[in-house]
Amino acid sequence: MGKVLVIGAGGVGTVVVHKMASLPDVFHEIMLASRTKSKCDAIAEKIGGNRVKTAQVDADNVPQLVKLIKSFKPDLVVNVALPYQDLHIMDACLETGVSYLDTANYEPLEEAKFEYSWQWAYQDRYKKAGLTAILGCGFDPGVTSIFTAYAAKHHFDELHYLDIVDCNAGDHGKPFATNFNPEINIREVTQDGKYWENGKWVITKPHAIHKPLNYPHIGPKESYVIYHEELESLVKNFPTLKRARFWMTFGQEYLTHLRVIQNIGMAGIEPIMFEGREIIPIQFLKAVLPDPGELGENYKGQTSIGCRIKGIKSGAEKTYYIYNNCSHEAAYAETGTQGVSYTTGVPAAIGAMMYLKGIWKKPGVFNVEEFDPDPFMTELNRLGLPWVELHDVDLEV
Repeated sequence: MGKVLVIGAGGVGTVVVHKMASLPDVFHEIMLASRTKSKCDAIAEKIGGNRVKTAQVDADNVPQLVKLIKSFKPDLVVNVALPYQDLHIMDACLETGVSYLDTANYEPLEEAKFEYSWQWAYQDRYKKAGLTAILGCGFDPGVTSIFTAYAAKHHFDELHYLDIVDCNAGDHGKPFATNFNPEINIREVTQDGKYWENGKWVITKPHAIHKPLNYPHIGPKESYVIYHEELESLVKNFPTLKRARFWMTFGQEYLTHLRVIQNIGMAGIEPIMFEGREIIPIQFLKAVLPDPGELGENYKGQTSIGCRIKGIKSGAEKTYYIYNNCSHEAAYAETGTQGVSYTTGVPAAIGAMMYLKGIWKKPGVFNVEEFDPDPFMTELNRLGLPWVELHDVDLEV
């Protein structure tokens, strides 16, 4: 059916190409490219069957990207590289006339700030070129936004309160490690909290709002309000929302490590001089922390991510909770990765399928909740991320 170029050979990229390779009727040709080609080669060899071609590319270098895209001629570029590289890859797609999909919004390298405005600014250019850009097609952002769209389509006349809840109840056996790129992860969870209420953004100190929430088959876990990128697009696309928040679980040991890292300056993103050369503290920290892609072998437990929604249906108040639980052990058995990579990579592969089938295909730049959620939801059940709905329950929030 189509050719896909996947950029990024970390844990998420591993899951994406594993899933694509298992669907030959949809993905006729797959190429995996990264700055380090040996990583791509190792993934391709593990999948076997000559299903995955590999290439070297620097995703910060637009001419290199353009050359590779022109050579392979994909129908779609799937970006699972670093968020700093989103705009470079979008530029290369525009120059070569190829559509685009990613899992995380753009974040400038020099500032710990992520928002969709930089990518939304490509709307007119993509529309004029007849290309589709699908933004935020991981789990959160991604599936959580599709859950919200599904709820709005099938269960509510108006959405009023949205609480996205993200629990990782797994144990990787390390004193401290991050579940995806440490540089991105630490920048994300140490920034100020932010949520939407009554038509405006409310800013809080990091982790200031917290309470225990119960997660299915896991139990109570202390959960903290943080800012997460899908809130920005969801309040825009569902304007009846009176409040929208994002909750994430953290253990006390994890938070203690984070405070120490911040207090000693290791979360810094400004260059410092060390032995006559410039280094960025958080990039040095990334080099000494465990590789998230290598956590899977000893990871036990599961994740639970979902949406707790209150709104109106047929004039009456309604509550609704939709979620997925993912086993770290099952994810590793299938793809050699841990559950956080799995829950991000599977939706990216499904989003690519939606594009190649012509279901999610229209000129312009779109967040995933702007497409029909139903075919995507069907594939989640089929491809390893089944979801559960609970109606008229206590949302706890």
